Amino acid sequence: MTWSRLAALGVVLLVAPLLPGVAAKTKALLTGRRGMPVLQLYWDLSKLLRKGVVYGTTATWLFRAAPVAVVVTTLLAAAVVPLDGSQAVVRFTGDLVVFAGLLALGRFALVLAGLDTGSSFEGLGASREVTFASFVEPALFLCFAALALATGDYSLTGMLGRPLAAAWPAAAPSLAMISVSLFLVLLAEGSRVPVDDPATHLELTMIHEVLVLDHSGPDFALILYGSALKVALFGALLVDVLAPRSQLPPAAAIGLLALGLVAVAVLVGVVESMMARLRLSRVPQFLIAGSVLASLGVILLLMA
Repeated sequence: MTWSRLAALGVVLLVAPLLPGVAAKTKALLTGRRGMPVLQLYWDLSKLLRKGVVYGTTATWLFRAAPVAVVVTTLLAAAVVPLDGSQAVVRFTGDLVVFAGLLALGRFALVLAGLDTGSSFEGLGASREVTFASFVEPALFLCFAALALATGDYSLTGMLGRPLAAAWPAAAPSLAMISVSLFLVLLAEGSRVPVDDPATHLELTMIHEVLVLDHSGPDFALILYGSALKVALFGALLVDVLAPRSQLPPAAAIGLLALGLVAVAVLVGVVESMMARLRLSRVPQFLIAGSVLASLGVILLLMA
């Protein structure tokens, strides 16, 4: 039903700022610290939206447009994912390419904004961002390829909906590998440990944070919300793979989605409490591991 798709999208939009707080609180509890409040990002967004914006003398319209582009492209990407476990708001064959393309467009806009400042430091961050993205995208497309082989469908609604539930008994090993690969992609796309650390301010280790140094006020609020929304979006993909909900009533499916997103955030916090941030030279190896797992899933499905 249309209302369930829109309600599921609304839940993702509303819960997104909660997830970084849940991950941070989990990490703090496991490392013996009190940590920040779970709702901290909501308060930060509210405070930033009330502040003014400062632009550099070299900044053009590209710099101003980037925060809006990040949120809009992520929102449009969410529209092609069956968040209610049944059907996406927008569905068509090959929408998985649009999903990846929209996220890449948002990243491209943010990279352009970093270069637009004229700062060599933000140029360094832009270079790192696109370099690591080139390792993430193959893993994502291999996951989609495996899901297409398992379900025989070429839209995200089919790949993550009813056909996926039927495919689990025969393709469980491959789907388990895909789930792990998607989680690694989530850590990379969400700028989480061990790929990146959203709390770091060390010049030699910053990746995503470098690109947003010059943003302020509502622009910075949009970027923070866009980052949280991207984590929620990939978390929804992971929930769709691990817990197909097409047979559940719409309200139960949406409730399970919200609980699944919180569980994914807890898992992110557990990983961050157990691992340190990798050296930059090790990050490509970590991301290639995600591609290898997805590749193994594809091979098993081709051999079946």
